[in-house]
Amino acid sequence: MTIPADGLPLKSNAGLDLLEGVVVLDLTGSVAGPYAGQLLGDLGATVIKVERPGAGDDCRAWGPPFLGGESLWYLSVNRNKLAVTLNITDPSGHATLLKMVEKADIVLVNVTGRVQQKLAIDHAALSAANPALIHVSITGFGLAGERAEMPCYDLIAEGYSGVMDMTGEPDGPPQKVGTPAADLLAGEDAALAALAAMVRRQRTGKGAAIDISLVESMTRFMAPRLMPHLGSGEPVRRSGGRDSVIAIYQPFETADLPLTLGLGNDGIWQRFWDALGDAEFAKNPDYATNALRRQHRADIVNVIAGRLVERPRDEWLALFTTARVPAGPIYRLDEIGADAALRRRGFLYALDRDGLRVPQVGLGIQFDGQSEAANHPPPRMGEDNAAVLGDWLGLASNEIEAMSRTGII
Repeated sequence: MTIPADGLPLKSNAGLDLLEGVVVLDLTGSVAGPYAGQLLGDLGATVIKVERPGAGDDCRAWGPPFLGGESLWYLSVNRNKLAVTLNITDPSGHATLLKMVEKADIVLVNVTGRVQQKLAIDHAALSAANPALIHVSITGFGLAGERAEMPCYDLIAEGYSGVMDMTGEPDGPPQKVGTPAADLLAGEDAALAALAAMVRRQRTGKGAAIDISLVESMTRFMAPRLMPHLGSGEPVRRSGGRDSVIAIYQPFETADLPLTLGLGNDGIWQRFWDALGDAEFAKNPDYATNALRRQHRADIVNVIAGRLVERPRDEWLALFTTARVPAGPIYRLDEIGADAALRRRGFLYALDRDGLRVPQVGLGIQFDGQSEAANHPPPRMGEDNAAVLGDWLGLASNEIEAMSRTGII
């Protein structure tokens, strides 16, 4: 079987330096917290991933598929990090953690408040060692309230947020988004909040206790659908991607493959019909505004559908590109992986780790024409123990050896 990563370009560049000198301790597992750490690492921070000896991040076991014996889910959210193992339930291990906290700027945790207190990794415990610390907590429901101690995964948060009820066909069951959306949104929120807190700390010297909730991050994502209900009282139900405040904003079938089409304003509406050679249809006074087109949506959709099935998708897309009409394919994952434009942009690439090509999906943000570096492929568990504990923290080699013998690392 051909492995798509084999054809991805290898990335090697100096990387971003926006967060150079910032130290992040990533005590998290699964997706949301590690993704926050990866975002900060991509921006140039030194990110140290701290895992339980022997077990490590739960995400390491999520598969198949695996690459080189490691979960591809893990490999997707852990680049640009150093990895150490540390048993923080052991008094000596916790003391070592506090030494690391003293030198850190940001700490990421993703267990409930009760567990944070039990492990002494809550804001109060860690800020006692470093008052300027930015402590970022990522939990399912936040640190306060009647749900604060309830366990949560992305799936649970998506259910609470309404996104599952709004996703799927009208007569079908609710559907989960096809990626861990709540995890990724909460991870982005965590990184954003940490950076905002750093700006304030530069001004005031004050640290921060940041509280991120998967449910609230995911529900905020639903604001453009939730707000119309809150403001009007009108019920909103799922429609299979065929309903929007924009009258024509949905997928259509063509002679071979489906495409998406968004006629978002009057100018695009006119250009679309010009491209189809039917400029007079666009001038029908019954369709003069988006509100009127919504009233006649079913009739318009039937006309468009009848036209688009006459030609193949790629012919339509070429025509709509020339006419500046927003349209696109509905890619499968294998088509995304083969997309030459994304590869040329440096968004899809591979990292070399001891001869193994590890595929990566990029940051997708460029600063001065450059995006994230490939300084550190997703690390194996504990591979940087000596460098972090010795070179950075200053522990003697015999201390590190003793910690290894006793299972502290």
